[in-house]
This record gives sequence, C-alpha cells and structure tokens, in this order.
Amino acid sequence: MKVQLTSEQEAIREGVAAVCSRFGDDYWLRKDREKKFPFEFVQAMVDAGWTGATLPVEYGGAGLGMREAALILYEIKRTGGAAAATAVHVNIFGPHPVVRFGSEELKRRTLPRLIRGEDRTCFAVTEPDAGTSTTDIKTFARREGDRYIVNGRKVWISTAQVANKILLVTRTAPKSEGKKPTDGITLFYTDLDRSRIDVREIEKMGRNAVDSNELFIDNLEVPVEDRIGEEGKGFKYLLHGLNAERIVVAAGLLGGTRSVLDRAVKYAKERVVFGRPIGMNQAVQHPLAEIWARLTAAELTVWAAATLYDQDMPCAAEVNAGKFLAGELFFDACTRAVRVHGGYGQAKEYHVERYFRESVSPLVGPVSQELALCHIAEQMLGLPKSY
Repeated sequence: MKVQLTSEQEAIREGVAAVCSRFGDDYWLRKDREKKFPFEFVQAMVDAGWTGATLPVEYGGAGLGMREAALILYEIKRTGGAAAATAVHVNIFGPHPVVRFGSEELKRRTLPRLIRGEDRTCFAVTEPDAGTSTTDIKTFARREGDRYIVNGRKVWISTAQVANKILLVTRTAPKSEGKKPTDGITLFYTDLDRSRIDVREIEKMGRNAVDSNELFIDNLEVPVEDRIGEEGKGFKYLLHGLNAERIVVAAGLLGGTRSVLDRAVKYAKERVVFGRPIGMNQAVQHPLAEIWARLTAAELTVWAAATLYDQDMPCAAEVNAGKFLAGELFFDACTRAVRVHGGYGQAKEYHVERYFRESVSPLVGPVSQELALCHIAEQMLGLPKSY
C-alpha cells in the first residue's frame, strides 16, 4: 500500500507475504480448475496466526486493528486472487459482532476455536427476495423456551460447503411491528446443523476455489446462549460487521489491482511488436499509468476508513467510498491487463483471465456499487433517500 506503515505493520505485511509465497499461481490455477477449497492455504494461515489477527488477545488472537486487517487482505489477494482472500476473510470480519456485542460465555466458547482453526464459519445475511435490502429478510427465529426455532432461506453464502458454524441474521419480529424497519432483527452465532440446513452450491463464473451457496433452513434449533446481544437489536450489531467486511474486501480488491497491474507492466516491457516493446506505446502506457494513480488514491481512502473504524468513529461514508473506488478500479485494471496481453490475456497460463473473472462479483457485492453511492448521496450530500 502507498501509505506510511509502521515497522510493526511492515513486519505484518512481510509475514503474510512469506506464507503466501508458498502458494503460487499454479496452486491457485489448479484450485480454480478443480473447484476445490484451498484447505492447505487456510491451514498455513492458521498455523502462522493470521486468521485470528484481529481477535482479542485474551481469547488467543493478536488483537490487531482494521488497518492491519486491510494489510493482510491486500497482501493475500496480491499473491493469490479472490479465492485466497475469501477463504480466510470471514475470520477477519465475521466474528466482530461476537467480539463487540456477544456475551462473555459466547466469546470464550467460540473465539478460541475459530482462532485455532478448529471451526470454520460462514456469514448468512442475504436472501433471494431481499438482496441488499436487509430489513426485508424473512428468515424468522421463533423463541420457544431456552431456544429459537429458525426457518428461512439464504443465498450467496460463501464457504458454507466447508463451514461448521454460521453467523446467522434473522427476524424475531415482523418488520410491520417495529417503529423502524431495522427493529426486530436478531443475530446468532451457532452450529451449521446440516440435518436442518440444506446447503446447495451455486455454479458461478469466478472464484471457483471458494463455494457460494443457497441455504434452506428448516426448523433449526438455536440455543438462547448462541444469540449475539439483545433480541431485536441485531441490525446495529450487523452494521459493525458489515463495515469491517467492506474494508477488508476493498483492501483485497486493491491488492488484486496491484497484482494485475504488475503483470500487465511486466508483459508490456517484454512483449515486442513491430520491433519495439509494446510498453513504449502511449496507448499502452497511459491506461496503466492511470490505474496506478487511481490505485494510490483508493488505497488512501480505504486506509482512512480503516483508521476511523479502529478509532471507533463514524466511518460508513468512507467505507462505502473505499469499496466503490476499489470495485471499479479492480474491474478496470483486470480488463486492461487482459487487453495488454492481447490474445494471451485469455490464456489461463497468464492468470489475468482468472483475475478478470473474479473482478465482476465485487461490482454487486458485498454491497452494490449503486447502493454505496446512494449512501454517500444521502449521508454526505444531503440528498433525499432514494430507496
């Protein structure tokens, strides 16, 4: 990142890079082709302590902040692509509602197992009929004594094929009964009971080493002890996790941008056409130079968002701006890298086609580019709410 790092942060970046260097392009190409989860990579990250980097020291984590999390995801995606980042990033942001709002008993029971790699979790928010309109979710948790009975559906849930835990967003009261649309939403961190949750994988264009799924939840029993915070107050808790998610996702996209930019520059220096390297041509130089300039600006925005988050200050506008800039930039950089490579841009051996396939998804998730702009228009420009 083009930001001023402390010596400790530089050591973190180098430590993550050292682990990632053991898993090169051929490893990620093979995982993409075979559509197999990168268990070896995840275990290496667990063994090095990076999957618990942002979790509290008292539970076995490193107690690092969101700036350090951004550095970790930047470096991971710079070396491995979207699959590498998605395989571990839920451990970076997913447990934060538990850390901030969960009971002491829930934290002691769950966080050490996540840090040690004994549990794998998935983050279940979106639904087929709600999308990014989280207050319209219909998955319902009905309390019966000391447990809740949950029924509903979730979609686009990453890593559910390999997870044994789930961070589950539900309603415990209908939307119509609340004073605000956000009332009545409740979060749980509980077992992914496959006798009650049918997990169906979705075939997709990119990021094939990490599964995406639709979940069908049928009378899932959840102990009250697995609830995060108060019943009906979960939307506030969820926002804390979503801001963290968007920061680490944006940082990963910028790491991916750096990767494809480096690949395009290298090819432009080496590829000779009409007796000269194609990098001598301004039609090749200028788009790459523009990507570098945009990358530098976007890195500063994401770093500012992470800094505000670490200081427990309002950061939603900066988070959405960072995610928007990173999403647009990663797509444009991948497109340009393919074009610089010419016909070889479509050849898997050059790897830019894999990054290109992975660059489409961030335009629509974890928040769409359009919704990010809606938030900025309303909150920063004072324009009327449009949705």
